[in-house]
Amino acid sequence: MEERYIAAVDLGTSKTALAVARVEGEDVQVIYYKEHPSAGVRYGYVFNPQRASEVLKEMVRSAETELHIRILQMVVGLPRYYIRQEIAKADVPRGTDDGRITREDVESLKNIALDSYPLDNPDKEIIFGAVAQSIETDEIIQATEEDVVGMISEKFTGYYKTFVGTRKSRSNIDNIFNDTGIALSKTCFTPITTAKAVLTANEMNNGVALLEFGAGVTSVTVFQGGILRHYASIPFGAASVTEDIRLECGFSTALAENIKLAYGACMPEKLASMSEKIIKVVNEENGAEKDLPVRYLSEIITCREKELVEAMLYEIERSGMADTLRSGLVVTGGGAAMTGLANLIKEMSGYNVRMGYPLRKFTATGCPGAMETAAATVISMVMACKDDKYVNCIEQLPSQEPEEQVPEVEAEEPAPERPADALFDKEEFGPEQKPEKKKPVREPKPKKERKPSPIWTKLTGKLGDTLNTLFDDMVDNQ
Repeated sequence: MEERYIAAVDLGTSKTALAVARVEGEDVQVIYYKEHPSAGVRYGYVFNPQRASEVLKEMVRSAETELHIRILQMVVGLPRYYIRQEIAKADVPRGTDDGRITREDVESLKNIALDSYPLDNPDKEIIFGAVAQSIETDEIIQATEEDVVGMISEKFTGYYKTFVGTRKSRSNIDNIFNDTGIALSKTCFTPITTAKAVLTANEMNNGVALLEFGAGVTSVTVFQGGILRHYASIPFGAASVTEDIRLECGFSTALAENIKLAYGACMPEKLASMSEKIIKVVNEENGAEKDLPVRYLSEIITCREKELVEAMLYEIERSGMADTLRSGLVVTGGGAAMTGLANLIKEMSGYNVRMGYPLRKFTATGCPGAMETAAATVISMVMACKDDKYVNCIEQLPSQEPEEQVPEVEAEEPAPERPADALFDKEEFGPEQKPEKKKPVREPKPKKERKPSPIWTKLTGKLGDTLNTLFDDMVDNQ
């Protein structure tokens, strides 16, 4: 099977998350996941493309170095705020000879509905996404897209819930990728993709509301009968909790965020012995100390979280499906990790509540953060593109391992041709052994004895006689 790579980025208010996954058939393996503090993003909306692109460039450079790849394209999510819902309708007349309704006919009907929908201000607005609410044919009404495939009908009408956003928010995203030199492979309306990555099919059929707590935006998505029925968002989130701590305690934003992550919790009456603890904060600049009771910190957090939950419950009531949510509520997003938040929502709403971790339809060895609620959005974009064979975002660089050196082989001289009158080749009897040429060994000449000259012989003889005479005289005198 052909191996593909998908790179997705979530441009959040407080953090930018980048994920890279290897896809081979139905097997999806997340091989890279990192988060970085965001810049130039507010309420999930990019208001400063230059600052946002600087963060993305750094993250892309880090991923390319670690994985030894080159990222050519990326999948990105669209903003969740400044969104309004509209109903679009499309009607395509069919003849008796048109045959059965195919999947292509269903997609064509949806495209007609989106293209023909009259936007209030086409120069400033754009459709982010659409979800079919019902399809009507000759024999059936309130049918789903899957139900009508294969039917024969002259009537073919579709109703769609469209999500309209600002054109500028989309153009700012384009500017980011132009600055980074990376092509935009695909855009995703994340409330739809996140729901499919977090919720089970049974939950969406029985009725469920997905609450996503981001840093700048909190949203609710209501499903019934397997179809998205309602979506709403408010411009408040976990960053508002941090701001409350900063204002109440006089801390910096960074210190307030660290204290929230380390000691933050909802429902101070259920903290037990933890509520009696006191956090001692020391100012490194002037050495001043300040005491912050954990119970007081929890009261600050709970006050803001209650406001967010009340807004979400109001939107659930406004959807008209509050009494049909048999699967309760699912909480996801980075802000969902707040201690005691799920219990607070259950106490305020009366619904069953569970944490919305990404469904285990992929592996993420070496990337533990990819399994957390904070990564649900970026992972959902990867899963949404896994079946799109045209999405391939990565180019693998050649390996830099040293090449194996092949020893040079000297070219052999061609063997001489065998004479026509020769019966055998010389090689058949092995190499020809030629007798070694021995150099003649010369015997050393005998040394000639030098005879003393006659004069020297006579002198030495007379000297010897004289010495003997003296020796004899000395003996006689004794």
